[in-house]
Amino acid sequence: MLTMDTFSFKGRKALVRVDLNVPLADGRVTDDTRARAIVPTVNKILADGGSAILMSHLGRPKGKVVPELSLKPVADHLATLLGKEVLFATDCVGDDANRKARDLAPGQVLVLENLRFHPEEEAGDPDFAQALAHLGDVYVNDAFGTAHRAHASTTIVARSFPHDRLFGYLLQGEIDSVSKVLDKPKRPLTAIVGGSKVSSKIDVLRNLLGKCDHVIIGGGMANTFVKA
Repeated sequence: MLTMDTFSFKGRKALVRVDLNVPLADGRVTDDTRARAIVPTVNKILADGGSAILMSHLGRPKGKVVPELSLKPVADHLATLLGKEVLFATDCVGDDANRKARDLAPGQVLVLENLRFHPEEEAGDPDFAQALAHLGDVYVNDAFGTAHRAHASTTIVARSFPHDRLFGYLLQGEIDSVSKVLDKPKRPLTAIVGGSKVSSKIDVLRNLLGKCDHVIIGGGMANTFVKA
């Protein structure tokens, strides 16, 4: 299996699915925790002599262009975190994205506009995924928060890179941590599960019930269980 430490990005254009779904206020990032989390992966790509094309969603624009949910302010903030210029494409597919990805030189970073401005992203549209895949020659998934979704930029686009796809440092670290807890846990094992959408957690909860001694439900979805 390919890993960040063993793979060389020299001369490669890495298409990286990241999670830049950060809170904004008046066009400024108010919590950059998620942005900081992807820095090690981006730095490794650049240090190897490669370039990074970052794609992410922001908020829930429901397949329409919502200026307030543009990733441009996030790209500007990321430039500060990386200590270098970060280019920005006004769309994630199309002429501007294609041109800027094509002209990207080793050591450069390009952020694509909000994936969810296109309904094809959440629909897992294969043609949309292929348009994204065309931008890079190696695929890196470093978005743990969306890894469970069969969206165009995650599951579908990865199929276009059968031999050149890998997990970023953040996602691999999360997988290792979860595997350690579930495969060889210390007992008693208690899982605390939060969030607002029960529908996206049902399968997880079923799995945890067979592995954990206790499961504690919190967050917005706790109301559903209380009502039941």
